[in-house]
Amino acid sequence: MAALVIAEHDNAHVKGATLNTVTAAAACGGEVHVLVAGHNAGAAAQAAAQIAGVAKVLHADAPGFEHGLAENVAAQVVAIVEKSAGGYSHIVFPATASGKNVAPRVAALLDVAQVSDIIKVIEPDTFDRPIYAGNAIATVQSSDKIKVITVRTTGFDPAAASGGSAAAETVAAVDASTNATFVGSEIAKTDRPELTAAKIIVSGGRAMGSSDKFNEVLVPLADKLGAALGASRAAVDAGYAPNDWQVGQTGKIVAPQLYIAAGISGAIQHLAGMKDSKVIVAINKDPEAPIFSVADYGLEADLFTAVPELVAAL
Repeated sequence: MAALVIAEHDNAHVKGATLNTVTAAAACGGEVHVLVAGHNAGAAAQAAAQIAGVAKVLHADAPGFEHGLAENVAAQVVAIVEKSAGGYSHIVFPATASGKNVAPRVAALLDVAQVSDIIKVIEPDTFDRPIYAGNAIATVQSSDKIKVITVRTTGFDPAAASGGSAAAETVAAVDASTNATFVGSEIAKTDRPELTAAKIIVSGGRAMGSSDKFNEVLVPLADKLGAALGASRAAVDAGYAPNDWQVGQTGKIVAPQLYIAAGISGAIQHLAGMKDSKVIVAINKDPEAPIFSVADYGLEADLFTAVPELVAAL
């Protein structure tokens, strides 16, 4: 039996979340195959073939996959599973916005339960997953013949992006769904690293006071460090930062090498999204702020004084 990883890509490059998902799939035992469903996505398929530990790449190419519509990708996954001679024991997705959109559809079409957001593979049928905003870990065992899984990428080291030599195979693309069509997208472009892949993140909270202060105080620090910018839900809800900067249980789950939290109190919702960071630095003038309980380094100070001083020192 083999595990099928559904690659996340932009038709030219495989995104970092796929590398972590390959590691999780390998822990399930058996070969690891990767599906690249896209349009003119030959480059992405070749990149997937280079991932260490991947035995085979399945490349489905059709216009209906260009924008990753969940209806089309799910139908393609099910078609491959139903036609596979050896069969797949695990269908594995990264627990990203895209993966969370497709995986439940695949599970429903295969009439199996989904195991969501796993952080550890104990046995091929047994997994650990966080519950209650990460305050408890549930051990879940699935008796389904096919396990549909989403992977919290921060729980697994990424597989090497090069060094592999997987065979690439073209598979027939399914017909595009007539029930859903792509209308358009608004994509925020930035020169900064992608939040979930950044090695350094500078985040601000509601204490920033305004979007102008957010930019005035935190942007220079992020520029100095080559960091991505993040925000707490309170800061996003207040309009200080865009939605795609939100870190937390209802935002993005991150685990950078360095996470700097400025003016963030540390509500459970936020901690669930960043407490796996390798080094956490908290700057807050409230000595009772919960963020200090998870911080490796804490500075009790006014961020509007401390952050500019830090930038000057750098």
